[in-house]
Amino acid sequence: MAKPVRGLRFQPSGGSRAAQIPVGKKQRLTIERLANDGRGIAFLEGRTWFVAGALAGEEVEARVLGAHGKVVEARTERVFSASDLRRPAPCAHAGRCGGCSVQHLPHDEQLALKQRMLAEQLSRVAGVEPEAWAAPLSGPEFGYRRRARVAVRWDAKAKKLEVGFRAAGSQDIVAIDECPVLVQPLQPIMSRLPAMLQRLSKPQALGHVELFSGSAIAVLLRHMAPLSAADLEILQVFCAFHEAQLWLHGEGEPQPVDPDQALGYRLEPWNLQLAYRPGDFVQVNAGVNEAMVAQALEWLAPQADERVLDLFCGLGNFALPLAQNVREVVAVEGVATMVARAAQNAASNNLHNTRFFQADLSQPLSDAEWAREGFSAVLLDPPRDGALEVVRKLASLGAKRLVYVSCNPATLARDTVELVRQGYRLKRAGILDMFPQTAHVEAMALFEAS
Repeated sequence: MAKPVRGLRFQPSGGSRAAQIPVGKKQRLTIERLANDGRGIAFLEGRTWFVAGALAGEEVEARVLGAHGKVVEARTERVFSASDLRRPAPCAHAGRCGGCSVQHLPHDEQLALKQRMLAEQLSRVAGVEPEAWAAPLSGPEFGYRRRARVAVRWDAKAKKLEVGFRAAGSQDIVAIDECPVLVQPLQPIMSRLPAMLQRLSKPQALGHVELFSGSAIAVLLRHMAPLSAADLEILQVFCAFHEAQLWLHGEGEPQPVDPDQALGYRLEPWNLQLAYRPGDFVQVNAGVNEAMVAQALEWLAPQADERVLDLFCGLGNFALPLAQNVREVVAVEGVATMVARAAQNAASNNLHNTRFFQADLSQPLSDAEWAREGFSAVLLDPPRDGALEVVRKLASLGAKRLVYVSCNPATLARDTVELVRQGYRLKRAGILDMFPQTAHVEAMALFEAS
């Protein structure tokens, strides 16, 4: 019997397959324009390249991070011909840390990019433009972030503890000694945190660390094994030095070491204090958050005799300020613990015209008891996947005005199609610069019934 012929490669039907581009390969590219996520776009030999850290019109050397089909993802290694818009990156960790992807672009240009992204989605997906564009809501471009999650990982081979933020395009951890976007009270904690964690006896049992600055400063440590008395003392001394609360997250829910300590944040213009626990959703940019709440109330124009619906209410960030202006607020949230926390926040602020309910808002609105009386106005602040099932029923609630706060222009545009179909007009829209130095876009839109 003849031996089988080995090593032959058969060409698949449809022609030859292009060779894949290896990770790490460097390529000289001319950037044509910016993508919606702030990366530069280049075209070469039938492939589309998305290049982090590049600007339109630049000639750069890019290193391949990954490739699939005709799409190549890369990052800028060297700039041969720089755009007039390029500025020196303010952070020493730029290009390695994955947190701030557009800091090489001046802040006013970042705002313009985000505005274009929102306008493009509304035009392309929904075929609409607001009757009026609102000026961007923005604050300081640095020193704004009041909450941060710090990655911690034990490298068994090198026998060292890695502490920092995730790298761009990988799961590597970039050691961070300072972070320009953190609020000032968290800066000294961030700089001294790695050295303190390295003193703990079981570094391989450490998870992550969360930092929070609100009505108090807090440090939360996730750990997968019980802490020794000596380790607990190291943590307590560290937090006492920084005048911070210590929270631990082992089995179960995060708990403060001192059970009498409370954590939260203020909404100063409304004299409100909202309790918060690590794991709860809270906006990281306090200044823009207050401006966002104020704008939402201005656009919604709540009247003293009205009943208003707040969907995806969280801790009551919008519901409590609304309650100071209307007859009744009905607030709905999917997470039961957040519903309980929001109700407690209303009670502690002496607001008794609020009612809170738990419901799965990814499903169509059923004939819930809270929906039967109808509403004059609705405010919703959904997660990234939007609120399509909810908006399909909004017209049936009788609301004449609707403010939609979005953290994803794509799903806002998709949901706008449905709202327009129900007879709502897009009166006003604008961006919220909740995350300067990133391409992340938040937006607010006002709809009115025709």
